[in-house]
Amino acid sequence: MIKVKRILLVEDNANDAELTMEALSEHNLANEVDVVRDGAEALDYLYRRGNYARSEDGNLAVILLDLKLPKVDGLEVLRTIKGDERLKYIPVVVLTSSREEKDVIESYRLGVNAYVVKPVNFTEFINAVKELGAFWAIINEPPPAPMRQGS
Repeated sequence: MIKVKRILLVEDNANDAELTMEALSEHNLANEVDVVRDGAEALDYLYRRGNYARSEDGNLAVILLDLKLPKVDGLEVLRTIKGDERLKYIPVVVLTSSREEKDVIESYRLGVNAYVVKPVNFTEFINAVKELGAFWAIINEPPPAPMRQGS
């Protein structure tokens, strides 16, 4: 039996998280979406510690990561993910309001798979998230499991 991969949404803005969830559900993706509200919680989720100590392996299709996060910022979360042999093959899409060139450059330097600026327009935002979800959860072919596990 093939287990459907999950999507991890790392977003501190409740409205943006809700819009993202709505957009993904409108696309009828079978993927479950887990939402965490700050960078520290994202790292706890990924390393199964704290409130996530008893959770099973995330089996993630993609991480949608905001950059402007409390506790641990998105760039540090990205740095941690891409620097870890067990996590570095999980696709990470920065989904942020930041158009700052330094954020774009640093995100790609750290190994982000895509950088998407959140559109201000509601319809554009919904469409962008739908396309992201469909690509990373359905179309993208991830590396084989042994490679993802650092073998």
